[in-house]
Order: sequence, then C-alpha cells, then structure tokens
Amino acid sequence: MNLGLSGKTALVTAASKGIGKSVAEELVSEGCNVAICSRTRSDLEQTADEIKQKYNVDISWSVCDLNKAADIEATFNIVQKQFGKIDILVNNCGGPIPGFFQDMSDEDWVHAFEQVFLSAVRFSNYVIPGMIVKQWGRIINITSISVKQPIDNLILSNSFRTGLIGFAKSLSNEFAKYNITVNNIAPGYTLTNRLYDLAVGRAKQAGKSHEEILADMAKQVPMNRLARPEEIGSLVAFLCSNQAGYITGNTIHVDGGWVKGLF
Repeated sequence: MNLGLSGKTALVTAASKGIGKSVAEELVSEGCNVAICSRTRSDLEQTADEIKQKYNVDISWSVCDLNKAADIEATFNIVQKQFGKIDILVNNCGGPIPGFFQDMSDEDWVHAFEQVFLSAVRFSNYVIPGMIVKQWGRIINITSISVKQPIDNLILSNSFRTGLIGFAKSLSNEFAKYNITVNNIAPGYTLTNRLYDLAVGRAKQAGKSHEEILADMAKQVPMNRLARPEEIGSLVAFLCSNQAGYITGNTIHVDGGWVKGLF
C-alpha cells in the first residue's frame, strides 16, 4: 500500500530508542523527512547513523529534554528552519517513574505532568498553526495500555497518559475542519528499555529474575508474546496516511489482546 507520505515532514519525540526509534524508521521508509529528538546526544547520533546505513537517508536530530519548555521551542525551531514545515507530530516520551500513590512526592507529580502531558501540549501548540495553513496535519500520541486498563504500581503513568487522551479528543474535535487528525496509540507490553527496567524493578520486589518477570508478562497476553516496537511504528505510519484521513479522536491499543474490556 502506498501511504502517500513521501515528502512529508515528521517530528518524532523521544526517538533515539525503543518505540520512538521504530516510528522514525518506519516513516523514513515511507519517504518522510524525519526529525528526532531525545535527551542524550550519543544515542541520537547512533540512531541517526543506523538509519543512514539502513536507508541511505540523513535525518535531523536535536537534544531535547521534554520537561524543558526552552528545549521544546528550540527543537521546533530547528525542524522548522530545516524543512519549512511540520506535517506530522508524534508525541512520544519515556514513562514516568513507577510507584504507588504514597511513594510519590509533589516533585514527582510535577515532573511526570511536564514529561507526559505538558510536552505534548507544547509541541502541539507549535505545529498546529502551520497545519491549519496547509489544511493537513497528523498528530499521534504514543501513550500506554494503562489508559485502557490501569496498571498496578504505575500511578503517574495511569494518571497523565489518561489525561493526554482527553486532551487529544478535544484537539481532534476542534481541528478536524482543517483536515488535521489527532489519534492515540496505546501499546501493551513492548520489548523496550522501559519494559526491561520495569521488569528489573518488579523482579527485586518479587524475588525473581527479570527474565521470569518478562515471561510472566508474556503469559498475560493471549498471543503469548511481547510486542515488537516496529509493530507500533507500522500503525503510526498508517494513521499518518491519507487512507486514514477519516480516523480521528481515537485511541487504538496494540496489546495482543491483553485488555479484557470491549471498548
């Protein structure tokens, strides 16, 4: 299927590893001009080199701490200056620290709010005016399956990722008339560094190995395996296409059947 994305410009946040990196690669393979950002320069350089070797394409990258408004503005300006437009925004971020309600300080709540929720608000605020002018745009938020079925010990993620769903639904209604779609993807257990770290933490609590914890996670999934990051990237690419132009305001879970509810 030709997704019609050749020549479109996409900005993918937190994209030096994991799901964000797979999203960037998928969009590059579809002919997009891709810009990525994350906090760590060495990871960005490595990812850019790997994509160059695999696809013979140079991508733009910038160091950006999603908790810092100045970094977000600088990243937007870099991409805008280089490409003159941003057609696609993929809001992705690492997960907030795990823990239960009484484990969290005020600072933890504020940090998670800025990381998960406010970063998406800030980037969306920058890109939407240009999308309105072009009468075309795609905003996709990578959230978590916790927005469908909250996960124990992830109080911060459960709270702010769910809030992002409400924000996205509001945006989708407000800007649909400009041919701008806004959707969310809620990955289930996916083989990323984040999942590995969670498994290590749970292993310490349970007195098990992290391999056992990962195996236990896979057993909870009807497909009996964990997701691959590229399976998320493929859905992002489709939602960016013209073929998906009538899909907006939705949250699609990619979880191998883990969520038990009907909706």
